[in-house]
Amino acid sequence: MSQFTNDHKLILQKTKKFLIQNNVTVLFVILCLAAFRYSTFTLPTLFEELFLRIGRNTFMVMSLIIPVIAGLGLNFGIVIGAIAAQMAIFIVVLFGGEGITGVIYAALISTPLAVFFGFLVGKLYNKMKGTEMIGGLVAGYFSDGVYQFIFLFALGGLIPINAPDLMIPTGVGVRNIINLDGNLRQAIDNVPMSAVIDIIFYAVAAVSAFLLIYRFLRKKDLRFKKLLKVFVPTAVIWAVSLIPAVNAFASSTRLLLLHAVEGGVVIAVLLQLWRIFQKKVLQKSPFVPVRQILYIILAGAIYGLTWIPEILASLRMVHLPVLTYVIIAGLFMAIPWFMNTKLGQNMRTVGQDRSVATSSGINVNRVRIIAVIISTVLAAYGQLISLQNIGVVATTGSHVAVGTYSVAALLVGGASVQRATTKQALLGVILFHTMFILTANAGAQLFGDAQIGEFFRVLAAFGVIAVALAMHAWSRSKGSQESLR
Repeated sequence: MSQFTNDHKLILQKTKKFLIQNNVTVLFVILCLAAFRYSTFTLPTLFEELFLRIGRNTFMVMSLIIPVIAGLGLNFGIVIGAIAAQMAIFIVVLFGGEGITGVIYAALISTPLAVFFGFLVGKLYNKMKGTEMIGGLVAGYFSDGVYQFIFLFALGGLIPINAPDLMIPTGVGVRNIINLDGNLRQAIDNVPMSAVIDIIFYAVAAVSAFLLIYRFLRKKDLRFKKLLKVFVPTAVIWAVSLIPAVNAFASSTRLLLLHAVEGGVVIAVLLQLWRIFQKKVLQKSPFVPVRQILYIILAGAIYGLTWIPEILASLRMVHLPVLTYVIIAGLFMAIPWFMNTKLGQNMRTVGQDRSVATSSGINVNRVRIIAVIISTVLAAYGQLISLQNIGVVATTGSHVAVGTYSVAALLVGGASVQRATTKQALLGVILFHTMFILTANAGAQLFGDAQIGEFFRVLAAFGVIAVALAMHAWSRSKGSQESLR
């Protein structure tokens, strides 16, 4: 009886600790469920809208992670990266860029702009250590003013431009809406799966060859087996894609979410079986594969859920743009890898304690500037992904709420001013946009007024930051009190 009581208390303590540490996320899960209950959305229609927004906004939210780790807090200055992307899009459309080539040109143009802007913002942050978030907000407003001056007065006024489709009838100032039809609209989204597989295969082959040559010339360990672990599976997938029946399937630009889930389940099961085979047969280890078996059971349970009629209908409603999600997955894996490099470890040290970092010989100001530059460049790429998906650029408005919405999404996922991960960013995007989709409809249903429903959406979007920061501050206070006890 005593043991049962102790176990019960331990479970309660762990549950309480989990709820305190994840109070923001738990709160917004409850809000999402309540909003879904009172909205007219069905699960299939919610899935369709949600996955559209996930593909459109996740890259931008993940651009906030590195500055948080480096101790710069929530970088509201990513608005400047979005501005760099919009300037690049204007230039590409002006000179007739089209398709994926046009997007590549826009990325190439926006990169040096974002690097320069990020450098300036990083210098500003170094002058106001401890108040970087305020500095980011002010820098965003200032850059918006400069941007508005250039696009509404300088272009066509000080800089003659002969482009009736882009300029307002007076010839001075850019139109409020730039239509991307016929040039960049969904250029990334419409790349077929077969082309994506080719790109990944040739990229892996090129990187593997470069690493082999580099290590050979430097007389270092070639790590041939490690390279083969990445190259061989990629080569197998590429070879399978050349089979006519598979190639016909891969010629599509969209992947049904149902097929993505089924493929993910198969890959997860095969991966766990390979790990068991590697340990038990190749290494002849006496280990018991409990974790691997649990993962296989979990994968089977997920597959079992796809047979529930409403979930099956939801999965059949969503068609994922393949290259867009591959790019997001690439960044999802690249950030943890980058944080394990020397520069990433330096950023982590700077974020934990600047004094210790300085004592260790780390140039703190330089590391902080690099973190802001990386964030600004990623924000520019995120805005390119978002705008090509939307298909139009609101010249004076597409960048305005980028910082606020991205910060809100990151906080909803459980991140804070001091800590953020890719998993929290992904969870935050899902929860924030679920809430963003549902609140307007739920508010309209509850109060019978569409305007009140839209007010709920705005309140949810902007109020989440204040609530999240307040709850994180409360969590830190509770944690400090528990530590003292």
